[in-house]
Amino acid sequence: MGFLNCYVLFLTVLVVFNISLLCGADPTDGFTEVPLTAANFEIQRPYNVPLEERYSFENGVRRLWVFADDKPHNPSSHTQPRTEVRFHGLDYSSGVWQFEGYGFVPNGTTGPSIVQIHGAAHDPSTIILRIYDGDMRYYSGDLIATNMYDKWFRVNLIHDVDGGKVTVFLDGVQKFETNDRGLAQFYFKCGVYAALSDISYYMESRWRDIKIYKK
Repeated sequence: MGFLNCYVLFLTVLVVFNISLLCGADPTDGFTEVPLTAANFEIQRPYNVPLEERYSFENGVRRLWVFADDKPHNPSSHTQPRTEVRFHGLDYSSGVWQFEGYGFVPNGTTGPSIVQIHGAAHDPSTIILRIYDGDMRYYSGDLIATNMYDKWFRVNLIHDVDGGKVTVFLDGVQKFETNDRGLAQFYFKCGVYAALSDISYYMESRWRDIKIYKK
C-alpha cells in the first residue's frame, strides 16, 4: 500500500472516529433485538367498546385514544381508563431490557401515561412517563422534557434489573435515570392510561417502529 493510500485510509478512520465521538453511542448498542409478532401486541381498551373505537393501526402507525369517562379495561377493575399496548409474552425478571418506539402526542392531551414498565415490589409500576401540558414527567414529578406536542420523538427506556436502574433516552440523548422499585415480573406498555387527576377529557398517543431489545 502506497503512502497516499495509507494517508487516505488514516484520514477516513480519523473522520469516522470523530463522528462517532460527536454523535455518541446509540442506546441500543450492545443489545439484541427481540423478534415481535402480532401476538405480542395485546391491546387493552375500555371493556364496553369495540377495538376500532379506541385503536387503529394504519401505515405502520398505532393510534390509541381514550376519554376521561371511559370504563376500565375489564369489568372487575377499578383502575383509570386506558387504551394501551401491553407487550404480551415478553415478561422479564432479570437482565437488561429496552423498549424503543417513536411516539407522537397531539396538542391538548394531558395527564396520560404514554410509556410504562409495569411491575414493582410494592407498586403497580416501576416507571411511568406521563404528559402534562406538553411536558414529559416521571409520574407527576420530575421534569424529563418539554415541548413534546405535535412531533415525533424517539423513546428508549432501559431497565437494568440486576443493577436496579431505569434510564430514559429521548432522540438518542439520555434525559433521566432513577432507581427501580424492586424486583417483580415486569413488562412494557405504551399508549394512553389516564392519571387520577389533572387530565384532559380526550387523550391520545401514536406509536411506530416499536422494538424490544435485551442483553
